[in-house]
Amino acid sequence: MEPGNEYRLHPVTESGIREEVTKGYEAIAERISRNGIRDGILICDLYPGINEERIEKGLLSLSPALTIRTSSLLRDPDELEKFFQDNITDDRVFGFMSHKDILACFSMEKLEKARQMTENSNGLVIIIGTGASLVTEKGTIAYFDITRWEIQLRYRKGMKNWLFSNSEEETLRKVKRGYFIEWRIADRHKISISGKTKWYISADNEEEPGMISYKALLAALDEIAGRPFRMEPYFDPGVWGGQWMKREFGLPEGPANYAWSFDGVPEENAIIISFGDETIKTPAINLVLFQPERLLGEHVYGRYGAEFPIRFDILDTMEGGNLSLQVHPLTGYIQNAFGMNYTQDESYYILADSEKSSVYLGLKEGISKEEMGKALKEAEHGEKPFDAEKYVNRFPARKHDHFLIPAGTVHCSGAGTVVLEISATPYIFTFKLWDWGRLGLDGKPRPLHIDHGLKNIQWNRNTEWVKNNLVSQDTAIHESKEYSASQTGLHRLEPIETIRYTVREEAIIDTSDSVNMLNLVEGTKALIESTNGDFAPFEVHHAETFIVPASVRQYRIRAVDGQVILIAARIKP
Repeated sequence: MEPGNEYRLHPVTESGIREEVTKGYEAIAERISRNGIRDGILICDLYPGINEERIEKGLLSLSPALTIRTSSLLRDPDELEKFFQDNITDDRVFGFMSHKDILACFSMEKLEKARQMTENSNGLVIIIGTGASLVTEKGTIAYFDITRWEIQLRYRKGMKNWLFSNSEEETLRKVKRGYFIEWRIADRHKISISGKTKWYISADNEEEPGMISYKALLAALDEIAGRPFRMEPYFDPGVWGGQWMKREFGLPEGPANYAWSFDGVPEENAIIISFGDETIKTPAINLVLFQPERLLGEHVYGRYGAEFPIRFDILDTMEGGNLSLQVHPLTGYIQNAFGMNYTQDESYYILADSEKSSVYLGLKEGISKEEMGKALKEAEHGEKPFDAEKYVNRFPARKHDHFLIPAGTVHCSGAGTVVLEISATPYIFTFKLWDWGRLGLDGKPRPLHIDHGLKNIQWNRNTEWVKNNLVSQDTAIHESKEYSASQTGLHRLEPIETIRYTVREEAIIDTSDSVNMLNLVEGTKALIESTNGDFAPFEVHHAETFIVPASVRQYRIRAVDGQVILIAARIKP
């Protein structure tokens, strides 16, 4: 870790709630038994990705007379494959968003049989699995939860999807089935049973889960929705990955590089919450699902529903390679092709640079659509490399530059650059056009989507248009002894606006009825304070991303050890 950097890899969000946290299956079973099991039925409902067998083994001390696993109640695998085929598609990466109900995944005959067995049992019944609460209206519900990042790590180790018999399928396709089908179904089900759930069990740690009352979890989420917080970041290597984050954040030496840091993606990240002296990890998406209006703001919630619309992540190519040359889908295209409500508009804020730092952005003047398409196809088929600089602008990039990338704009970060990527949240919709002839870390060609890409490239975004609209668009909006502020984007076609605050002493910021996501892009430390005493001062460090809920309304940024610079994003009014 660089001297003076205090980047926190496992930030804890303090809770004012005093609640017993129970760790490990033996203690969990004892506590559930001690508090009583209604109707002699324990329902262990769970998010897809948690092992039913491990739960059954862990709760053996309860001596159940009957144990039912809901995986045995699903429709036949071939039937489910056919039922979801329109959502699965043949593509390695992209499916179509499912809006099917969880009940449609089960055999009504098998469910009814399980219901009768439950009713007729003379001893304790434990029902385990996703959708377990569908078997009976009776019983005590314990909900087992897991972050989507942990699910993806388990896919890599060979775990199959919840609904499909696909242990041998490549991880990309497993993630696709999760993203477009299973996670959507599971989120809706989690919300539907929350009012009846007694226990919450965090199961990212498979061998030592942690349990609190569901009431305590909801109370903690209500509290967090009223003050600044950080999520737990995760890091992943990539074929173009660099070395900056490893040094700057003190990351483990195992991987050869780190390409991504996801520090601002509630769909994937976790929040670590303290209850007294112990902590519970919960998917950050729970805050979005259960506190959407307070977190997001009335107008953002009204526009997006219970979805977090802003994403921050870090892309590190320092001592690495170029990202893939890519383009993101237009709104109409993503709606029609993938069933998504809005698209992946984004921008690159330069967090650190080198002599070779650059960004590829937009097309050169006079480019022929047919000629470029032909060249991309030839490169895809291995006939000859794609000459990116013949077709695409390459701009030098310096720290604090901000490049705006509305959907439909060809782009990528060059080698020797650290980018804070600020974007809308549909985060997997990257149409790779050219990947510099590389293989993925799995030894397979990384998937290209040239046909999709060519249908979305905006061919009028040439050199002049890009310079006038997407590069160096800073506009000063405040200047005083205490701080200065400039609007750095985003483009009028994008729903997000970003403001850079250079704080010498302090700055008072309005949330403007939108969730604010920020990163400390320069300086060692800053305090985020309440202007009316609603929350304790919140300390942030260099390169940390944090969230200020819309319900805060107004907050103060205070410089601690000299001048600091922060970039803040919110949804435009």
